[in-house]
Amino acid sequence: MQATRLTLICHARTVAQKLACFPTNEPVEETGLASASLSARFIAPRRLICGPEWRTRQTAEWFGRDAQIDPGLRDCDWGRWQGQSIKALQRDEPEALQAWLDDPHAAPHGGESVAQLGERVAAWLASLQNTPGHVVAVTHPFFIRAALMQVMQGQALHSIDVEPLAAVELRFAGRWRLRLCAIEPEGVL
Repeated sequence: MQATRLTLICHARTVAQKLACFPTNEPVEETGLASASLSARFIAPRRLICGPEWRTRQTAEWFGRDAQIDPGLRDCDWGRWQGQSIKALQRDEPEALQAWLDDPHAAPHGGESVAQLGERVAAWLASLQNTPGHVVAVTHPFFIRAALMQVMQGQALHSIDVEPLAAVELRFAGRWRLRLCAIEPEGVL
């Protein structure tokens, strides 16, 4: 039985991320990264796929011109919070925001709950189980978080491989958070 290797890549930064806003279908921010060649990072044979949003398609092009759009990689449905800033929600809808943060089944924005996203991501991961080879998928931060939670649930200790000289960054600001480092081409800081 051949193994499936999945590399999840978060799309490049957008202005919405920079401003701490829920995303719209915005493009990536011009960072100079687009001019760097990342296509050699994951050499063939590999299957390159991306979510349907503009920001994932743009980022995927940096890894190769052969990206296929996979609707299963789409971002969370943010409902009426799409485009709104966290700061505005803290001011205008603090109870709704807190409910969403505390309860994975809450969807006060009228979109997809964290639990619903998790179910969708679990189904997408299951669809890859019979896909041998290397799949490189460009998607969104919440999608990647949900995928990690699916892999980790209940068996975290035995689901994590730590390579020699691997670095894991944890940050504490009210709660511990795992930070996954971005891919940076040479010369770009």
